[in-house]
Amino acid sequence: MQIPAGKKIYFLSDFHLGAPDREISLEREKKIVQFLDEIQEKAAEVFIVGDLFDFWYEYRKVVPKGYTRILGKLAALTDSGIPVHFFVGNHDMWMKGYFQEELNIPVYFEPKTFDRNGQSFYIGHGDGLGPGDHGYKFMKKIFRNKFCQWLFGVLPPAVGVGLANYLSKKSRAVTGLVDEEFLGEDKEWLIAYCKEVLQREHFDFFIFGHRHLPIDFSLGNDTRYINLGDWIRYYTYAEFDGEKLELTSRLPELEYKIVRK
Repeated sequence: MQIPAGKKIYFLSDFHLGAPDREISLEREKKIVQFLDEIQEKAAEVFIVGDLFDFWYEYRKVVPKGYTRILGKLAALTDSGIPVHFFVGNHDMWMKGYFQEELNIPVYFEPKTFDRNGQSFYIGHGDGLGPGDHGYKFMKKIFRNKFCQWLFGVLPPAVGVGLANYLSKKSRAVTGLVDEEFLGEDKEWLIAYCKEVLQREHFDFFIFGHRHLPIDFSLGNDTRYINLGDWIRYYTYAEFDGEKLELTSRLPELEYKIVRK
């Protein structure tokens, strides 16, 4: 795919809509929609790289309450001819067919590769990749199991969503502080994962979410690892104009927070 002149591809992740409460989430949702309004004329394509929601489960005949502004905006983007891609994250992995059928948005459950203007991209949310974290990797297999998903769906929505929201908040309480600092090249597990992939095949860009800390890291040989940060603290995103990719913040005063190596 060649990007039309004057257009850009945008990459965003980790909105965690629904957290920590309705009022704060709604304020964040309005800011995200405003951003999507502003880029619509320039956007050739939009990639949302996971954890759009803090929790999402598609019941057969029940739609989770809220999120009307973001869902409507995503529908408006695809209706206008702008492709939108969605990668499930660890908080919204229970996707079925809603995005595909109602919003015309393809949903990816594993990392996927793309070529744009002769540049190669390896894109995924990032959870469960790289060394270690065996406990989560085991839990992910359970969460992805269709029978386990069916069992959860048997619960009344009020019980199921309430339980999921409780567990989600506990998860953030455990990991929130770690996301604030760069652990170093040897300890960043997504960097280790990128290096493993590069032993098999070259990519120009690895783009992930999940980590919450915005990172732009050179892996050598013209390859860069980009972590998109989040829209809770950093309001960061990446844009590719066909020649260069830039990781930046919607809030200029937070540019210094981006880890650049």
